[in-house]
Amino acid sequence: MECPICGSDELEILNSKDKSSKKKFIEEYLLKCDECGHVFKDVISAKKPKPYRLIISEQDKSHKTTIDLSPSDELKCGDILLSDLGQVEVTGIEIKDKRVTQAKLEDVNTIWASSIEIPARIGFSVDLHGEVDSYKLDLERDFEIAPGDIVKIDKHIVKVHVIKTQDRKLTSGFAKAGVIKRVYSKPVKFNNYDYDLTKDIVKKTS
Repeated sequence: MECPICGSDELEILNSKDKSSKKKFIEEYLLKCDECGHVFKDVISAKKPKPYRLIISEQDKSHKTTIDLSPSDELKCGDILLSDLGQVEVTGIEIKDKRVTQAKLEDVNTIWASSIEIPARIGFSVDLHGEVDSYKLDLERDFEIAPGDIVKIDKHIVKVHVIKTQDRKLTSGFAKAGVIKRVYSKPVKFNNYDYDLTKDIVKKTS
């Protein structure tokens, strides 16, 4: 809400009335602008929440549940929702048997999401010139990895060359573990390293 005279959103609520019906939430406000002193009415109207199918992935598992959301709202990938299983990040939206990245909730059939209350599980590959040692790691979601990092993992000291995220491949910059799918690396003949990921190995896959 903003003042129709000066456009400020610094407003004081003088009064409010609930005019909700069975299908709609309606709230009428009497507001005063802190900037110019203008007094005016505004109304918030939205369809009442209804349950939506929600599929939450937690690493190798998935859970089916529902979440109550207003059909009037919009949803997009990357949004954070509070479900009965904790906070989740929206990763996919289904409308009419197709996946989209953004939609009005009244059109949505299923919401896919991943839990953000557990560590991120990423893949980590070490290229051994024809053979590959591959690992699954559990890392804090804010942990940062950058191309060029020198890393100890298991019996290897390696240099990170490429990071594959949910959206792209990185050869520069950095990415947080929460968006990383796989890290690609090659051994180097160094004794020193930036950090050790050995303790974070969940399993060796090859």
